[in-house]
This record gives sequence, C-alpha cells and structure tokens, in this order.
Amino acid sequence: MYWTLAHRAQKMNPSVIREILKVTERPGIISFAGGLPSPKTFPVEVFAQACAKVLRDDGRSALQYAASEGLPALREQVAAMLPWPVDPAQVLITTGSQQGLDLVGKVLIDPGSRVLVETPTYLGALQAFAPMEPVVEGIASDEHGPDLHSLRHALGVDAEPGDAPQAPERRRLLQLDLDPAHDFPRFMYVLPNFQNPTGRSMSEQRRAALVHDVQRLGLPLVEDNPYGDLWFDVPPPAPLTARHPEGCVYLGSFSKVLAPGLRLGFVVAPPALYPKLLQAKQAADLHTPSFNQRVVSEVLKDDFLGRHVPTIRALYKAQRDAMLDALSQHMHGLDVHWNQPDGGMFLWARLPPGLNAIELLPHAVEKGVAFVPGAAFYADHADPRSLRLSFVTATAEQIQTGIAALAEVIRQHDGHSA
Repeated sequence: MYWTLAHRAQKMNPSVIREILKVTERPGIISFAGGLPSPKTFPVEVFAQACAKVLRDDGRSALQYAASEGLPALREQVAAMLPWPVDPAQVLITTGSQQGLDLVGKVLIDPGSRVLVETPTYLGALQAFAPMEPVVEGIASDEHGPDLHSLRHALGVDAEPGDAPQAPERRRLLQLDLDPAHDFPRFMYVLPNFQNPTGRSMSEQRRAALVHDVQRLGLPLVEDNPYGDLWFDVPPPAPLTARHPEGCVYLGSFSKVLAPGLRLGFVVAPPALYPKLLQAKQAADLHTPSFNQRVVSEVLKDDFLGRHVPTIRALYKAQRDAMLDALSQHMHGLDVHWNQPDGGMFLWARLPPGLNAIELLPHAVEKGVAFVPGAAFYADHADPRSLRLSFVTATAEQIQTGIAALAEVIRQHDGHSA
C-alpha cells in the first residue's frame, strides 16, 4: 500500500519543543525548555467541586453534543472579562487557542499568501500556518515590539504613514502585481504581552503607533494573548484589539490561568469574519467539549480568577527573580545577555559570539540542564546564539543548579572566555 501525501503535508514538521521535551523526561534533567504552566497553580479542588456540580445539576446536557459557537454562559463570561465592549456573539469557544490559530490560517491564508510575524515569534503559530503554504515574513523587532520602519518597508511604504495612500488605495496599488507572493499581506500576527519566546511586552507608545499604521494601511492584525494576565507588578497596556476591534482577531486562553489540559480557548472576531471561522470550527471538531466548557463556566463564577490569578503572578515573579539572580551570579565574566520580563513565563538570552544554541544543547543535557534554542522561533534569518529559558516549573534550588550547569557548559565551549 502506497500513501500519497498532500503537498501541504510536506510543510508540516514536528514541534522542536516537543522533541526536546522527550529528552528532558530523562531522570535528573532540570528543564528550562517547556512552555508548561506550573502544576502548582492548577486549582484541583475547585475543579473537583465544579465537576461534581455540573454532573449533578445537568450531567446529561454536559455530556451531549452542543452548539459550535460555544456555551452561551461561557461566551458571556469571556466577553465580560475583556477590557473593551464585546458582544458575546463575537466570541467563539475553541479547543485551546492553538485551534484559533489553525482556524485563522484556514480562513485567511491561500498558498503563496504573505503573512507577517514578529522576530522572533511563537513557534506554534508558524506550525499552524504552515500547512496553508503562506510566505511568512519576519518583521524586525526590538524590546518594545515590531519595528514600524521594517513593517512599512514590508508593506511597500517607506514614508511615514501620513504620506502614504489611504488603505483601499494602498491595497489596490499593491494588488496590481498578480504574483501572490508579492500580494498585500493577509494579516500580521503579534503577541503584545510577555511574548513567547522572548517574554517582552509591546510598549504603549509602540501599540498606539502600530494601530495607527495598520488602520491607515488596511493591514489586519491577529492578536494572541495567552499570557496577558500574568503580569508581575503593573498590568500591560490595553490590547491592540481594544483600539481597533473591526481590524483585529483576538485569541485568548484558559490554559495559563486555569489548566492547559482543559484545552479551552476563545476567539473574538469582527462580525464580517466570524461566520467563516465558525464554519471552519464546525468542519474541524463540531464543538469544543461541552463538559469542559460547563466546568470552566462554573469555576469562573464569583470572580474566582480575581482571587486565583494573583497567586500565579506571585509564584512566577519569585521564580523569575530566582532565575535573574542565578544568571547574574553564574554568568559573571561571560558575554551572555538576557532580558528581564515583567510577566509571563519566559526569559530570552543570547550566547557569546561564535556559539550556537542548537550545538550547545546536547552538551547542556549531558550536564543535566535543558533549554530551547531560539532559532526555532524565527520565520527567517534565525539568530543561532539565542535561546529561551522558562522559569515557572523549576524550583528556586533547581534554577540555581541548572543555571550554574549551563554557565559551566558555556565556559567550556566559549573560546573567548578566560
């Protein structure tokens, strides 16, 4: 028997992170690799009570097929949680926010379509879009988010936006070229809050300028916000979608504030786009599990997240501080640089010149520590010296031991170190 794969299947690749996680399952490995929330934060007892109540009060409905849009009560709760006016009719409950990315790709991308992303960006988004065969272009970024000069250049607008044609005219001019690879981008994908992989957040000034540009130039945004509630000291600025709701698709998740095993996320879409996302959802899995939706809806009552999420923030802040302290202590004298995220789960580091994170990883694993090489997160022009460190699942003691081991490996392979 010979199976002929679809051309799009050739675009699918295994998750680099998932493959690394297999290695980290070996006994004795301290892993800074996984993007997993700390299981200490899972409210198990609260879920036990909610499950019992759902089964007791309406168990048969909870175990039955349901509407593709999602449980009405949960859609209303999601709309009420968001910091701008949202009609619950715009909320689509998804099987994790990863499914939201898949639906967006199916609805908006044709083979050869241009898609813009930050540099670097979330690997799962690149994987979700890849089967649709887009041309993915990285937009240069700094610690404040996407560089607007790089974005304007990608759109064919080198002048300031005030000198550019209005959006419909700009689209018309760009689409005269029939080559789809040079068509106007279908959208730009962004993670403004405590981004995976870098942990950076887009500044208020950059958000305002980005929205100003995309409104004028007619570029849709796909805003992914799984980490926005995990701020440490100060909440992040208002979402991009709050400033431009008709031009944005917003993705959210309960994975980081409740539990990832629920596979529960949501999409907020403009009315013009919502029906097609719904049809793609119906074709994919009919609906997100009814039982999970009802349980989460029960858990969300009485402002549970308002009491629960601060405990996650406190834990993650303490573990971030432990990693920053360990890096300062053990990387002394090495040409290693890292950022200081204000929330989320990740820290971004850069190795000394001449080192390659992919090549360094096996040596680190031999010393009992693992990380994710940063090259996997780039759409193009990857930085081989970059790496991602997750600080939320290891204890403070493990962080000290693991960073010390990583520093030892770097010293052994850095030809410039003393």
